[in-house]
Amino acid sequence: MCGIVGAVSARNIVPILVQGLQRLEYRGYDSCGVAVHAASLDTSRPAGLQRARSTARVAELLEQVNTERLEGATGIAHTRWATHGAPAVHNAHPHFSHGTGADAQAQTAGRVALVHNGIIENHEELRKALQARGYVFASQTDTEVIAHLVDSHYNGDLFEAVQATVAELHGAYAIAVIHKDEPHRVVGARAGSPLILGVGNEGSEHFLASDAMALAGVTDQIVYLEEGDLVDLQLGRYWIVGKGREALAPEQRPVRTVQAHSGAAELGPYRHYMQKEIFEQPRAIADTLEGVAGVVPELFDGQGLHGQPGAAAWRVFKDIDSVLILACGTSYYSGCTAKYWLEDIAGIPTQVEVASEYRYRTSVPNPRTLVVTISQSGETADTLAALRHAQSLGMQHTLTICNVATSAMVRECKLAYITRAGVEIGVASTKAFTTQLAGLFLLTLALAQSKGRLTEAQEAEHLKAMRHLPVALQAVLALEPQIISWAEDFARMENALFLGRGLHYPIALEGALKLKEISYIHAEAYPAGELKHGPLALVTSAMPVVTVAPNDALLEKLKSNMQEVRARAGVLYVLADTDTRIESGEGLHVIRMPEHYGPLSPLLHVVPLQLLAYHTACARGTDVDKPRNLAKSVTVE
Repeated sequence: MCGIVGAVSARNIVPILVQGLQRLEYRGYDSCGVAVHAASLDTSRPAGLQRARSTARVAELLEQVNTERLEGATGIAHTRWATHGAPAVHNAHPHFSHGTGADAQAQTAGRVALVHNGIIENHEELRKALQARGYVFASQTDTEVIAHLVDSHYNGDLFEAVQATVAELHGAYAIAVIHKDEPHRVVGARAGSPLILGVGNEGSEHFLASDAMALAGVTDQIVYLEEGDLVDLQLGRYWIVGKGREALAPEQRPVRTVQAHSGAAELGPYRHYMQKEIFEQPRAIADTLEGVAGVVPELFDGQGLHGQPGAAAWRVFKDIDSVLILACGTSYYSGCTAKYWLEDIAGIPTQVEVASEYRYRTSVPNPRTLVVTISQSGETADTLAALRHAQSLGMQHTLTICNVATSAMVRECKLAYITRAGVEIGVASTKAFTTQLAGLFLLTLALAQSKGRLTEAQEAEHLKAMRHLPVALQAVLALEPQIISWAEDFARMENALFLGRGLHYPIALEGALKLKEISYIHAEAYPAGELKHGPLALVTSAMPVVTVAPNDALLEKLKSNMQEVRARAGVLYVLADTDTRIESGEGLHVIRMPEHYGPLSPLLHVVPLQLLAYHTACARGTDVDKPRNLAKSVTVE
């Protein structure tokens, strides 16, 4: 959530800052802003900080910047997802500190400008202390506290001021700061929120960002800052000081070449990124499975990121006797699906926990548990915190299913499977979900193999089915015209129920989540057998009931549940396999899936639900890629 871009250069970096915000806008779009040092580009101009802020989108901010001719060679920028304070210009970043007393009154521009991702938990007590010292607050944000705190500590050296400031902060933060008296310097710090350093133009200019994609086309030389790092960017040099280091001394951190292609963010022929990403799923699955010739432990060594041989994964898999899955949102539903696979195919007891709840309850740790985290970004704050809590309880066997090989989640887990969904811009996750399922199914097979529950013939059969997935998904995507017809009905509704049984109950949950995320229709999902235990009271002709109906062992039970809906004048929308013998009729709308896909059926059945949510949202005229109140990559608790 939220996006940061900063730069120190000898050229005008405002276009780079704004372009970076455009690439990060999916992470937060309640407001945006940019601040530059006026004298950093033109020494004839008086020293001072200038800014532009907007509650519109970044495109409007660009117009404002051009109109005001905002230029500078040193600057910071931010796109915001609101936590403290409503989306309003006075709450938008960058925040200024003007100092105190007469100094503050005399300032037309700020002395300190700061942008921040994260949440400062002790902001209220800091605010009171700063107000007592004469600082005047212009916003309701926790971020402004940090700006004033930096100003209060400033004594001619911005790095030292930031170092003293972060020592007083409790919570999560990634910050970038500039000061009016130091025209070619940006100082950054991170704890609990991601921040990267970009080395550009043969080292003569440097950048900060919350995501490497913000710097695509500017530099591909990236340093991933570690927990507690402070970084000092100046012309021609940078310094990184690790947590607990008092003296200013450079830390040796690897500079990695990261290909964050700007082309990945281009819409092409599609109307929205979500639509593009739904149709990219066959390719994403194919890429995720590329090179998978067999289920071997080496698949889970994080593609060599930790320098561990596959034997390390094999030893872990042989040693564990249970699995604990930690995830949030859509990733949590992928974990719920994997529970069925892990217990049925691998015979391993599996528990799935909502990561944001796990560390706040008393649990019974088992050191022989494999702790599996699932995250698209690998920076999800709740999931990272849950992982660290599990480790603190003595559970050291850790593995992540993640889409970003350089993320904190991958670095902090001993084992990893890197999905290859590519950049996902739409806030409502689609291809990340299906590639997570692919990775989790491979994990299931590997664990089944290590426990002696998978024969060579069974492994070959499962892998053959997985390799056929891209073709099968293309056939499902061809159902789009029929789903558009359903969406026309749903667009007039305000409520919906989703039903599934067994392996497909989590898919019903995911379908309901997608519909409410982007169309703002209230939707709930239930195991179909639970319908008569309460939700049936809601069923009327104005409450569409979406049913996932694969031809599996629970089909006849599901048909009985569907009859309960029809008896109450409910209208059913059924995704049925070809051989289920469910026919369309009055109040019963059926879309036939191209083929039955056994254990991998959830990967196919979720796609029509994604399309249903997408086309319903289009029909209702909502902002599909940037739904209200939401943002991508949830890096706050």
